[in-house]
Amino acid sequence: MSVVYNRVALIGLGLIASSMFWAIRRANAKDPLVGEVTGFARTEATRATARRIGLCDKVCDSAAQAVEGADLVVLCVPVGAMGAVMEEIAPHLKKGATVTDVGSVKKSVIETVTPLLPEGVDFVPGHPLAGTEHSGPESGFATLFDNRWCLLITDDADTPTSPAELRLGEFWQALGANVDVMTADHHDLVLAVTSHTPHLIAYTMVGVADDLRRVTDSEVVKYSAAGFRDFTRIAASDPTMWRDVFLTNKDATLEILGRFTEELFSLQRAIRTGDGDLLFDYFTRTRAIRRGIVEAGQDTDAPDFGRGSSRS
Repeated sequence: MSVVYNRVALIGLGLIASSMFWAIRRANAKDPLVGEVTGFARTEATRATARRIGLCDKVCDSAAQAVEGADLVVLCVPVGAMGAVMEEIAPHLKKGATVTDVGSVKKSVIETVTPLLPEGVDFVPGHPLAGTEHSGPESGFATLFDNRWCLLITDDADTPTSPAELRLGEFWQALGANVDVMTADHHDLVLAVTSHTPHLIAYTMVGVADDLRRVTDSEVVKYSAAGFRDFTRIAASDPTMWRDVFLTNKDATLEILGRFTEELFSLQRAIRTGDGDLLFDYFTRTRAIRRGIVEAGQDTDAPDFGRGSSRS
């Protein structure tokens, strides 16, 4: 493989951006993928941390400086900040550059970013389906995207067709990801099911435990069984990111949340009436879905889901 991008600019240096850099460096050790990686973070403290750990070939003090001459610009900021960042960097993007993002919501990002694009610059929305509950520049690791899906957003949801889409797909594959395409509307609905609503439920369950004054804080922590422990892992995710996700993917999340509430009422009725057959059939069906996730290579059935040894 020849160099795909001479210069990549990472705007925002959290988990995803830092993992991209380490994955780029891993790929470069085998076959040159990227010539240089520049980076920018909003706070001086984050930039100082990035410099200390060797994150990016060059950490810049402004987003404009970071994107200068970049062939690929990756917006790794919360979806609510995409517009302001794009407005700041737009005058400094070179003709022929590609802008992409890693946001968990696509329709609102497209509506925000597209009007700000300079002539001659492509926007290919993207979303790597990978992450942990950790955040910040020190949380990244090279294997985060291995065998995970990265979704690219196209108009027809068939296959990447433009040179910018094909190039970006090749780039993500080199970072270890599988690449697929979706329309923006379909992406936002699917993610409302697989990510957004589960996170909202996790935040809610942890909040319920906090409100139960009959159970002390020490008991909640000390006696956390696997189910509650996994809820707290999800609920430890970055609050700014998730606030923006729910505000920008409101319709799809509310639709799925409504369906979830209907299912919950059905199970509540089965428990109240002692309908063991319904509960058994329901749990059997949903367990099969979990097995399908493991068989698809998107998780493991090892203790703690194998996450204790996943970072490198």
